[in-house]
Amino acid sequence: MRAEWVAKRIGHSNVSQMHYARKGIITEEMQYVAQRENLPVELIRDEVARGRMIIPANINHTNLEPMCIGIASKCKVNANIGASPNSSDVEQELEKLRLSVKYGADTVMDLSTGGGNLDSIRTAIINESPVPIGTVPIYQALESVHGRMENLTPDDFLHIIEKHAQQGVDYMTIHAGILMEYLPLVRNRITGIVSRGGGIIARWMLHHHKQNPLYTHFDDIIEIFKKYDVSFSLGDSLRPGCVHDASDEAQLSELKTLGQLTRRAWEHDVQVMVEGPGHVPMDQIEFNVRKQMEECNEAPFYVLGPLVTDIAPGYDHITSAIGAAMAGWYGTAMLCYVTPKEHLGLPNAEDVRNGLIAYKIAAHAADIARHRQGARDRDDQLSTARYNFDWNKQFELSLDPDRAREYHDETLPADIYKTAEFCSMCGPKFCPMQTKMDADALTELEKFLAKEAVKS
Repeated sequence: MRAEWVAKRIGHSNVSQMHYARKGIITEEMQYVAQRENLPVELIRDEVARGRMIIPANINHTNLEPMCIGIASKCKVNANIGASPNSSDVEQELEKLRLSVKYGADTVMDLSTGGGNLDSIRTAIINESPVPIGTVPIYQALESVHGRMENLTPDDFLHIIEKHAQQGVDYMTIHAGILMEYLPLVRNRITGIVSRGGGIIARWMLHHHKQNPLYTHFDDIIEIFKKYDVSFSLGDSLRPGCVHDASDEAQLSELKTLGQLTRRAWEHDVQVMVEGPGHVPMDQIEFNVRKQMEECNEAPFYVLGPLVTDIAPGYDHITSAIGAAMAGWYGTAMLCYVTPKEHLGLPNAEDVRNGLIAYKIAAHAADIARHRQGARDRDDQLSTARYNFDWNKQFELSLDPDRAREYHDETLPADIYKTAEFCSMCGPKFCPMQTKMDADALTELEKFLAKEAVKS
């Protein structure tokens, strides 16, 4: 779809959506997004120009169906996939990609650290993905020097970043905000640094006693991103890894730097979203969202979770979906899903499904709370189908139709029960919704109550 759109842009020095928006040009991507979001195209252009919305759309990802991330649009959900040296391969990751798209992921991040040739895995994922693909290039940079972090040079980072851009990656997590002077601030934390990319950069700085090369070469990264329209996802290397560490000086110091980097990227018309925590108690979530908006001039906020408690390994798709719904309500633009395997292992296909559905629920609940236009329409349609005992319509409108049908059919599998006015919870005699509130009957009741009121 995008091949013709981008053909005329190739060779220009800046092909970012923000660049065109600021020149007053409405791109085909902006028009497509406006239709998807049911929003005026001028609003889309204005939000992209302002930096409050991004359209991640690398010019080399031509099979992409453009989408947007921003406070003016529906709350989005990202699904993480990726092979590791210990588990998974390209075919398993492609299956996770297909499941992610099937169950509504708005973007997918390939976090592969092994399990095959990383370039081949990434290329296969991009070629099959209709949604934007994000990566963390520092993982491949480390792999390129066989895990010897101290051997990495700034040129190694830039080489890998440009390679990802050439392959069609739509946004990249760049850990440019963690500075040498912030490392002592983690001394009193329980979990220290929990960002993989942040940990690599921290070890590099401790070894070389030099400033973060992604920070010192940030302008070089900007030049790469301009050529391909890659969006920054500014990584929060010092995000809290437990509720004890939330909202501490380390996290907030890095956030201030991320705000400065956001404005530097905007000076070159490069799109930015900013990553956020992590593990945050419920009473601190609103503060975290408001603080990011203040420090980063309302650049889209992209949060992992946040997990609101640390005592539920195996159920962290639930502990985090609670925080995600709240974060979305307060204005977070995109939620990064957490699977039941968080902290425990590499997610499999079923974990991807469970994590993604939990986050689609959180994002949709946030859209309802924020009174997004039409956000509740599907809820009302499903409720009507439920009241009418239209089981097939209920399944169809569900976020996970297969699971809804599976649970219903565990006890009532026969087709005749698809029109039954009960389920196995209440049975045929106790379902309260069989008591139909007939309009005529209610009118008669109201007349009776009025007469009784006069008598009394």
